[in-house]
Amino acid sequence: MNNRFFSIEQLDIPEVHIEFREEVYTGFRSRIVPSRIRQVLPAAPHSHDEVDTCPFCSPRLLTVTPTFPDGTRLCRGESVTFPNRHPFARFHTVTVVTQNHRVVSFSHDQIADALHAQVEILSKSSGFPSINWNYLVSAGASLTHPHMQGQVDLRPDYFLKRYLEASDSYFRDYGTTYREDCIACTRLSPRHLFGDSLFWYAHPVPVGERDIRCLLPITRISSFEPYIDSFAYGLLRILDFYQRTGTEAFTMSLFFDETNKEHNAQHFAFCTIIARINPNRNSQSDSTYMERIHHEPVILTSPENLGKEFKIKSASSLHTTDL
Repeated sequence: MNNRFFSIEQLDIPEVHIEFREEVYTGFRSRIVPSRIRQVLPAAPHSHDEVDTCPFCSPRLLTVTPTFPDGTRLCRGESVTFPNRHPFARFHTVTVVTQNHRVVSFSHDQIADALHAQVEILSKSSGFPSINWNYLVSAGASLTHPHMQGQVDLRPDYFLKRYLEASDSYFRDYGTTYREDCIACTRLSPRHLFGDSLFWYAHPVPVGERDIRCLLPITRISSFEPYIDSFAYGLLRILDFYQRTGTEAFTMSLFFDETNKEHNAQHFAFCTIIARINPNRNSQSDSTYMERIHHEPVILTSPENLGKEFKIKSASSLHTTDL
C-alpha cells in the first residue's frame, strides 16, 4: 500500500510476516511483526513503591521540591508545578498531577488541571515547548508518583523538526496542509479512533507499541487553553483502552510550534502516546537497539488492528462522547 503519507513493503519468510513502513514526508520508518506478539507486555504490573520517601507525596512536596525564582510553585487543583531539579532542557518544569502516589484511573480534572498549569508556565518562555509524561518507572519515570514534564528549547528536537519540515514540504507540493489531508486520508480507514477538531487515530508508521496520535487544530501552546478539556477527555479514553488491553505504563509527548513565531497555517500541534511495558520484577524493558540506535522501531500491533481493537474495547466504556 502506498499513498501521500506512508508506504508499506511486505516480506513473507517461513512463519513470519514483516511490513516495512515509512512516512513519505518525514522518512520515519518502523517494522510491523505480528508474530512477535508472543513476547507480550506483562499484564500484571509490579509496583516499585517508595511512598515513604517519595518527594512528590505530602508533606514533602511543598518542602523539598524547588521553587521558581520568585519563591513560588504553581498550584492548580491537585496539581503542583515547579522547576525540574535535574533539567535537560533550557527551561524544564515538573507538574505533580495528583496527591495520590499510585493511581488506578485518573479523573478529567486531574489531567486538565495539570495541562492548564503546564501551559501557563511554558507559555512564558520563548522557544519550542512540549508537554511530556512518562507514567511508571518502566516508561522512564524516575518516580512512580504521576508527574508531567514540560520543556522549552530554542530549537525543535529531531522528532518535531521532521514534522515541521514535512508540513512545509507538503504544502509546497500540494497547496494544502499536511494535517488537513492526513485527516481526510485517515478518517475512513480502520485507524481512525474518534474525534473531529481533535483527531485521534492509530498512526500508520508507529514509533512505539500502540502508537496513538492526536492532531490539533492549532500551532502554538498559547492557543491550547480552549481545547484542554476536550483533550483531557480524549486522553482518558486512550488510557482506558490501554488498561483494557493490559497496559498501565505509557509515554506521551505533546508538541507545539515556536512560542513567539508568527502563526504558520502549515504547521500543527500534535500528541503522540505509546504503550510501555508494565513494571515487573525482572526489570524487563520494551526498548532494544532497533528503537534506540537504529531508530526503526519493531512493533507488535498493526495500526489497522489497533483501530479495530480500540472500537471493540471501548464499546462498553463510559467515555462515549465523540470529541
